[in-house]
Amino acid sequence: MDARALKIEAARTALSYVESGMRLGIGSGSTAEEFVKLLAEKVAGGMDVIGVPTSERTAALCMELGVPLTSLDEMPQLDLTIDGADEVDPALGLIKGGGGALLREKIVASASAAMVVIADQSKYVETLGRYPLPIEVNRFGLETTRLAILRVAAKLGLPGDLTLRMTRGEAFVTDGGHLILDASFGRIPDTRALSEALHAIPGVVEHGMFLGLATTAILAGADGIQTLNATRQIGV
Repeated sequence: MDARALKIEAARTALSYVESGMRLGIGSGSTAEEFVKLLAEKVAGGMDVIGVPTSERTAALCMELGVPLTSLDEMPQLDLTIDGADEVDPALGLIKGGGGALLREKIVASASAAMVVIADQSKYVETLGRYPLPIEVNRFGLETTRLAILRVAAKLGLPGDLTLRMTRGEAFVTDGGHLILDASFGRIPDTRALSEALHAIPGVVEHGMFLGLATTAILAGADGIQTLNATRQIGV
């Protein structure tokens, strides 16, 4: 199976967790888009759900395909979020934000009673950090924030550099109007310590480690679907 076929199979399995009447967080990225397409077919067939999108791109796709939407202000508590991930570890810790929607994704996931992650098997890692960690930062004081991140990373024994994410020759801007620094730290042995250290930096808006948020991970590979489960904790 090619990469898209694996994503479709993961999305199809995730759809089995959705019941009529649910309030859904609808994620971002290529795998989540496959889920939206399958969800739209169910909605067209009479399934009654309402969703909160995690990005403007997801919102546009939902509207195009007829998936009903609302906002977190109107519906602040959700039953389930289904989203993709850039990395998944055995404890269902995640790295997300490759598409730049990590802040909204984390807010929506935190508002949900459960979170199902859909990905292909290649995203599974023993320790987070192979994929660069996205860190969403305020425009003001960018260099000050960058240096502060490097200092806390050095204290935690994390080498590597930070790269300002660019698109079409200009700095990438998130839906929230912020910038993203991609951190090539490599293996992150203590994700909780790094999370707390990053949150203590004033210029850091949010980071892409989703810890204690995912309850289920659906991983599609050449040998079929693997489902991993975890106990919900307070996420960071």
